[in-house]
Amino acid sequence: MSMKKRVQKIETIAIHGSMEKRFGSKSVVPPIEVSTNYEHSDKGHQKGDLLYTRHENPNRLQLESVLANLEGGKACAAFSSGMAAITTIFQSLEKGSHIILPDDVYHGTRSTLNNFAEKWGLEFSITDMTDLDQVQRNIQKNTHLIHVETPSNPLMKITDLEKVCHIAKTKGARVSVDNTWPTPLNLNPIEFGADLVMHSTTKYLAGHSDILGGAIVTSKEDEQFEMIRSIQQGQGAVPSPSDCWLLCRSIRSFPYRMRAHNQNAEILAEFLSAHPKVEDVFYPGLESHKGHEIAKSQMHGFGGMISFLFNGNESKTLKAVAGSELIRRATSLGGIESTWEHRCSSEGEHSNSPGNLIRLSVGLEHPDDLIADLEEALG
Repeated sequence: MSMKKRVQKIETIAIHGSMEKRFGSKSVVPPIEVSTNYEHSDKGHQKGDLLYTRHENPNRLQLESVLANLEGGKACAAFSSGMAAITTIFQSLEKGSHIILPDDVYHGTRSTLNNFAEKWGLEFSITDMTDLDQVQRNIQKNTHLIHVETPSNPLMKITDLEKVCHIAKTKGARVSVDNTWPTPLNLNPIEFGADLVMHSTTKYLAGHSDILGGAIVTSKEDEQFEMIRSIQQGQGAVPSPSDCWLLCRSIRSFPYRMRAHNQNAEILAEFLSAHPKVEDVFYPGLESHKGHEIAKSQMHGFGGMISFLFNGNESKTLKAVAGSELIRRATSLGGIESTWEHRCSSEGEHSNSPGNLIRLSVGLEHPDDLIADLEEALG
C-alpha cells in the first residue's frame, strides 16, 4: 500500500530538511565534508558522482535542498554571497535583455547594474513598483526580467506580487524576487507566480552575523536555471563546506527566531510611530503604512526591519544613532542582536536615502530593553 507523502510545516522542513542522511553517515547532525575532490569509480567518473567541490559538495547539496523546500521551489543554487546570487541572475539573461528594477532597491543591486549592465549587454529601467501602470509602461519588447523587493530596501515599499507576476507573464517576462527581508516564513513569492527567489543568506537565514552567503531558488528547472547553475559552477562563487554546514545549523532554528523578530519589530514600530522625535515610520505592519493592506494579503508576518525618519537634520540624525548603548551601530541586518545605521552614510555618495533616515534591524532582545535604549538615543 503506497502512502501519500504528507506536506510538512516550515518548522519541520527547517529542522529535518537540513539533516537528511545522504552519504552514509549515521550521525544525527551531518558532518562537515571538507574534501575538495572525490575518488572516481574504477570505470572513471560516472554521471551523478561527486567530482569537485566547486561543482558539488555534500554540505552544499544539503543546504540547497532545504532552501528549495523552504521556498517551495524545484531547485536551488547556493553562492558565497547575496551579491554573487543577484549578479548571477542578471548574467543569466540573454545579451540585449531589458530589466525593470525598483526605484527603491538595495543599493548594491542598483550599483551593480550601474557599473556592469552595459558591459554585460543589458538595459534597465528604474520603476516605482507600487505603480502598476508605470510597470506596464516601462515594459519593452526586450524586457526579460522584472526584479522585485517587497518590502523594499530601505523605504519598505510594498509591491503587489500577484499583479506584477501577472503583468510579467502576459508580456513574456520573468520575475525574480529578493526575499531576504521577508524570508520564507513571511512570504512565499513562488506561490504568487515568481520564477526566481534570491536570498542573502547572510541575514535572517544565518541569523547570527557570522556567515556570508547567497542563494537562488527556482520555481522550475528550466533553461535559465541551467545557465544559473553553469555560472555558479563555472565561475566558482560558491560557499565553503563549513559555511554550508553552519547555515544548515542556523536554519533549524530560523522559523522560531523569525517569529520573534516579527513580534519585536511590531512593538518597536508602534513605539516609534508615537515618538515626538520621529517624523515617519516605514513598517508594513502599521495600518498607517501605504502598502499595509497589500502586505497583509500576501505576507504571514511583517518582518524585523524598520526604517524611520528622525525629526532633525543629518548631523542630528547621526548623533541619535551614535547615542545607543544596546543597539549596535552597524550595517547589515538579520542577526539576533539589534543594529541600526544612518542609511545615507552607509550607502555612500550615490545614496538615494534621505539624510534623516535610520534603518533598524530589530533583534531578539527583550523589547522593553530596546525601547529604553531608543528613548535615550532619540531623546
